[in-house]
This record gives sequence, structure tokens and C-alpha cells, in this order.
Amino acid sequence: MMPRGVNPRQMKQAMKRMGISQEEWDDVDEVIISRAGKSYIFKKPSVTAVSMQGQNTFQIAGEYTVVEGKAKPQEAGPKKPDIPEEDVELVASQANVSPEEARKALEECGGEPAEAIIKLMSR
Repeated sequence: MMPRGVNPRQMKQAMKRMGISQEEWDDVDEVIISRAGKSYIFKKPSVTAVSMQGQNTFQIAGEYTVVEGKAKPQEAGPKKPDIPEEDVELVASQANVSPEEARKALEECGGEPAEAIIKLMSR
């Protein structure tokens, strides 16, 4: 939150002069804070990392739930890559296979069209 009348650009320059850097983390799924028999679990929080004079601090904002005892981090399984329809069409046409086969090959190859085409053509 910016104080009134302060130019954000000037504020950023002043922070840089003082050796303070700030970074927004957009890809945080979960934060767990465990203390004295309770855990605070933040799902999809807004996290800001601030580095100042060699110290790192984190600001966490969002809705949380309180759980008795020590909470375990959510197990993140392997994520399927987001595969654009254009890649499916490209692989299907180049390897001369159905779109379903092309999508399956893309998923197995981590979303890499060239790898999927080579895999399908080498069978």
C-alpha cells in the first residue's frame, strides 16, 4: 500500500538506493505456519518477498484455516502441461495421427511438439 502523494516509481528508486528489493510471488499454492500445536494454512496466498540488508522477509496475505497439530504440506503430484490446441494439430498433421494420439504424445513429452512428433514417427 502506497502512502498518499508518493510516486510509485520514486518509491521504487528510493528502495533501490537503500538496498531493498521486493518481489511478488504469483505461483504460490500453499503456505503453512506451524506453531505451538496449531498450524495456519494459507491456500493461494499473495506472497511478497523482501530482501533488506541481507535479511529476507515474507509478507503473506490471504484467507487461512487453523488446524490443531502439525499440518503436512499438500502433496503436489506431477502436473500435466498446458497443451495448446495448435500444438495438438501440428503434431497430429506432422505425425499423421489422430488428435487424441497427438495429445497423449504431447503429455508424455512434457508439451514439447518436436519430441512428440519424433516419438510418434519412430514407432
